Amino acid sequence: MKKISLLLAALLLAPTLAHAHTGVGDTHGFAHGFEHPLFGLDHLLAMVAIGLWAAQIGGRALWAVPLTFVSVMAVGGTLGIAGVPVPFVEQGIATSVLLLGLLIAFSAKLPLGFSIPLVALFAICHGHAHGAEMPVNASGFLYAAGFVIATAFLHGVGIGLGMLIQRHAAAPVLRLAGAAIAVTGVTLFFS
Repeated sequence: MKKISLLLAALLLAPTLAHAHTGVGDTHGFAHGFEHPLFGLDHLLAMVAIGLWAAQIGGRALWAVPLTFVSVMAVGGTLGIAGVPVPFVEQGIATSVLLLGLLIAFSAKLPLGFSIPLVALFAICHGHAHGAEMPVNASGFLYAAGFVIATAFLHGVGIGLGMLIQRHAAAPVLRLAGAAIAVTGVTLFFS
């Protein structure tokens, strides 16, 4: 449990991961899309938090919450790639980190009828940000495949961590991680 706590603390203290605004340099297509969710603390925390929360809820949410996020995020990415404006994207991303952290911290097991639309709203914002930041010379399909696969991977990391933490009867660690994610969400509003 101490190693998990240290890992979570290290992620939160990584200032170079503040936001995922990549696109500088020679990275294009799939690799660039794959990097986008991984190298922005805002996206990274939200993606892992989706998995943590899904594991905490359990049941059908274990697959429905992440699947909804990935599917709707692809739609948001398409909107971003096409240049269709979506208002308040950055605020939506910060809000997603804050609210997902709070949901985990308070061990909120919301019904799927509420969880799915909430996650879908967050996914539109994250997807739009990914798509809008696609380099001009990148393949839209490969770029989108990259950020979709990276997102699914991060959801899986969150699910795995959540299940591991719960299996070892360390629910307080999971709730503490949620609180740390929520605090980071607050700081995103000011960065």
